[in-house]
Amino acid sequence: MRYTAFATNQISADIAALELRHRRRTRDEDRIRNAKDTGLTNLPMYSLAANGVWTHLIKLVGKITAYTQMLTFADAPARLWELKQLWTRIF
Repeated sequence: MRYTAFATNQISADIAALELRHRRRTRDEDRIRNAKDTGLTNLPMYSLAANGVWTHLIKLVGKITAYTQMLTFADAPARLWELKQLWTRIF
């Protein structure tokens, strides 16, 4: 069996809203982890503007990968793969 518990100071007793907020946070954490796998851990340039371009490229790669998974692998299990698994098996 699996039990889930939330400790929160939310005033409302709406459990569905709390669950939705929690799931959105984990989706954001997955995107941050994938961005770090793509190259966001180390900024390669010395100038702030060049590193800004680098972060925009990382964001673009993440969006292209997400849309590729959504459109190409609509009914396949590859739609839910992490970025490293997608690279080793597909790319």
